[in-house]
Amino acid sequence: MHDISQYQDFFINYLENQSISKEPKNLYEPIEYILGLGGKRMRPVLTLMASEVFDTDYKVALPAAMAVEVFHNFSLVHDDIMDDAPLRRGQETVHEKWDLNTGILSGDAMLILAYQYFEQYEPIVFRDLAKLFSKTALEVCEGQQWDVDFEKRNDVTIPEYLKMIEYKTAVLVAAAMKMGAIVAKTTEKEADLIYDFGLNLGLAFQLQDDFLDAFGDPKTFGKQVGGDIIVNKKTYLYLKAREFSSPEKASELEKLFSLQLENNTDKIATAKTIFNETGASKATQEAIEMYTFRAFETLEEMDINAEKKDILRTFGENLMGRKV
Repeated sequence: MHDISQYQDFFINYLENQSISKEPKNLYEPIEYILGLGGKRMRPVLTLMASEVFDTDYKVALPAAMAVEVFHNFSLVHDDIMDDAPLRRGQETVHEKWDLNTGILSGDAMLILAYQYFEQYEPIVFRDLAKLFSKTALEVCEGQQWDVDFEKRNDVTIPEYLKMIEYKTAVLVAAAMKMGAIVAKTTEKEADLIYDFGLNLGLAFQLQDDFLDAFGDPKTFGKQVGGDIIVNKKTYLYLKAREFSSPEKASELEKLFSLQLENNTDKIATAKTIFNETGASKATQEAIEMYTFRAFETLEEMDINAEKKDILRTFGENLMGRKV
């Protein structure tokens, strides 16, 4: 097996050799643009890594990894439209650089392109990949809709929130790993176990993202610290703070998260104080730890050698040890 940076290099080299430049240019140029904006390429890396966990050369998994990356970026194009976001990875979003209709249509084309990469596999592998992919894509859409719905609700529960982030974020991490297992033609049991590993790690990752949005280092986080507080997003931190608060403190929190302000410095500071005083910060860190350990528990059930278990465990530890 290789290290993460090597898998990233392998995938980027494969990506750069894909011929996506076709006519009409206004359909395909935005696709090349969004795929070229960079990022850590975590999901395709997981597909390549998983194939080698099950003793199959990463090269066999490259088309599946490409499908995962194309789908992920398709979802970003449409998410940016829904959020009216001006920037993605520090550059103009597709709908800003071109226009709204181009963003919608190019995104649609990306979803179809993603499926086409599965055509490079034999029928049985193609079937299993497409079946998992369809399930995952629908779940991501469901998660996104729940996320939108929750913005207008003040009665979101912790289980509802966890289901939302599972579908919106974690299932694609899990599917990326299972696709590597499918390509490697491992057993259904092993494929399901590595899916569970990815799912729990994905949940921990998203909860950590919630936490770092409020408490991360502004110099290294990569986006505005306190952004979720500014837009009144009901994250796990918020929901736990409300759960642990007195009726009076809960009312204060709800009022705080209804404000739209020009200067949000005091609002962010007040919210963070409430998160700390109620124990929501600690509870969120405990949940991150719980899902991380749950992911590691699945490794013990997998029929792979100790060295490969250590590689997956180290990947999880590095992912969850980020301070950005």
